[in-house]
Amino acid sequence: GVNWLGDAVMTTPALLRLREAQPEAHLALLTHEKLADLWRHHPALDQVLTFGAQDNVFSLSRRLRVERFDVALLFPNSPRSALEAWLARIPRRIGGAWPWRNGLLTDVVPPRAGEVRMRKRSSAEVRQLVATANATPPSAHRPLTSHLSPLTSSLSPAGHQLHHYLHLAAALGASALPVAPQLHVTDAEVEAARQRFQLAPDRRWLGLNAGAEYGPAKRWPVERFIEVAGEVAAWPGWGIVLFGGKGDLAITQAVKTALRPSSSLLRNLVGQTSLRELCAALRCCE
Repeated sequence: GVNWLGDAVMTTPALLRLREAQPEAHLALLTHEKLADLWRHHPALDQVLTFGAQDNVFSLSRRLRVERFDVALLFPNSPRSALEAWLARIPRRIGGAWPWRNGLLTDVVPPRAGEVRMRKRSSAEVRQLVATANATPPSAHRPLTSHLSPLTSSLSPAGHQLHHYLHLAAALGASALPVAPQLHVTDAEVEAARQRFQLAPDRRWLGLNAGAEYGPAKRWPVERFIEVAGEVAAWPGWGIVLFGGKGDLAITQAVKTALRPSSSLLRNLVGQTSLRELCAALRCCE
């Protein structure tokens, strides 16, 4: 499995398709311990194995060898993931073509048509693109896609990262047609989140997560969050829930300050939720 929360969610369609194609197989996911709770009760999986900072390539490969797996499907592009599977003596090792590791794989999956290689834009590039978009606001006579063209002209739906993981799963006979990402949260967890965070079921909640690990390269401008939150907070029967990690406190404070007149309808959960509580609280939102 991959090591970042957003990327992990984007692998769920591939896992669901893999379960669909291999209903009798035992499917185990190896994931970083920080993401283990994300996979609790997931319908595609039979087993979740975890690793942490204390595990090196050799100790982890020894643990995998004991499991006697038949196939390893590598979602990450890292050489380390291929080396671990090779050292674990897993007979069939499937992964995307990537420098420094192809020789460790038995099945090298070529890039798919329409694949978009990731490139992190600099903060300066992002500011310039946002300023360009702001200079020509959308109108009733011009579609939003036209308004956003400086940001999205090089992208298409086929470029979405979840298609990369579906493409890899297709090497094991899975369908590459996308399905919605899926996580599982129990009704009891949802009710506990409602009680702890005072998310009354008779109110409609809009959840906002204004942070991003990559900063502005992957984040909607904070001014847009403020604009949307301010408008929705004025709707009768609606409230706002702010999500994020401790590193998002500063940017969230800007949204919270702008909503001060509607503070009674605001729930600020930034840095207060576990991963399971985040999933459950999101289930309480529209």
